[in-house]
Amino acid sequence: MSGRGKGPLAGVRVLDLTAVLMGPYATQIFADLGADVIKIEGPAGDTTRFIPPGPDPARGAMFLNVNRGKRSLALDLKQPAARDAVLRLAKDADVFIHSMRAQAIARLGLDYAALKAANPKIIYANLYGYGRSGPYRDYPAYDDIVQAASGIVDLQARLSGGEPTYSANVIADKVAGLTGAYAVIAALYAREKSGEGQEIEIPMFETLVSFAATEHICGSLFDPPLGPPVYPRATSPSRRPYKTADGHVGVMIYNDKQWQAFFRELGNPAWSADPMFASMRSRSENISAVLGEVEKVMVTRTTEAWMDLFRRAEIPATPIASLQDLLHDPHLEETGFWHSAETELGTLRYPGIPTNFSGTPGAIGDPGPSLGADSNAVLAEAGFGEDEIAAMVASGAVLS
Repeated sequence: MSGRGKGPLAGVRVLDLTAVLMGPYATQIFADLGADVIKIEGPAGDTTRFIPPGPDPARGAMFLNVNRGKRSLALDLKQPAARDAVLRLAKDADVFIHSMRAQAIARLGLDYAALKAANPKIIYANLYGYGRSGPYRDYPAYDDIVQAASGIVDLQARLSGGEPTYSANVIADKVAGLTGAYAVIAALYAREKSGEGQEIEIPMFETLVSFAATEHICGSLFDPPLGPPVYPRATSPSRRPYKTADGHVGVMIYNDKQWQAFFRELGNPAWSADPMFASMRSRSENISAVLGEVEKVMVTRTTEAWMDLFRRAEIPATPIASLQDLLHDPHLEETGFWHSAETELGTLRYPGIPTNFSGTPGAIGDPGPSLGADSNAVLAEAGFGEDEIAAMVASGAVLS
């Protein structure tokens, strides 16, 4: 496998009992950075296997990408032999990560106490909807549900005329997945110093509330509050790509230097003397009016003319790009972001690893594996004999 054994996490073994997107995204990062990720699936497989498109009906595009570089071990964890196999694998693993509710993982006999008994140094990561010490702990959760619960949908509504909308990205899953990845890596570092493993909890709800509140806590950071928990610039109806004479452009005129350069390029129009443009504080206090004035002038020139002006003034700006455009973006092509690979499913083009390490670069592994493709090999590496494996396959505890 091209990805395994390279990168800063080379030598780390991860038992990955996650499904859908949150957990698999976290473990995709581990695999990209060199970890040996063993994806443990039930007999039916991860549900994302069956999301089209793709020539293999059990390995759609999303599954192939987010599970790249991993190995598949298919177990029926309702059978004691399969549970025992996980505990046996855990003896040589560094990380166990799952995305089941606390009660469900406990019923399988694979909670932290069980894994710690098998390997006291293991890092055990729980990724689920809500923190287990609160009243929502047993509620089911998907990305849309957590977006709605976390304030994200309400914030989006402020930009869409009051109509609640979801983000066009599965933001809760991916933010929680990223959070899970850095939490596990931090725990691995702590273990290097202490020699001890530990349990980690990464709940989607709390993670996304923290994410939303980073800038939006605003006046409610103070007690008593100095204002509502909302960052006005981000929710202003005028905060949108500006319409030009022939299209749209995204532009962020932010600090004093950029505003001065903008007005200088425009020839210092009369409205530039308005005191509300004078400082970050005055602009922030009048943000909708400030952005509204820019909106009026943007329609007077073409996108190309504006981009020339913004480049001269060193103001961050860009034409609006679609994901289709990005497949042929010259910057991404020059940096080698898109990764093409010849596979049994044809040529695949992966989005690349966004981080670069000068000494231990990561690598993109093979596409997400067929269900149980590596069951026999993984069990053999763990010391299972051929007869043991054959008996487990015959009983249905293992699929290969």
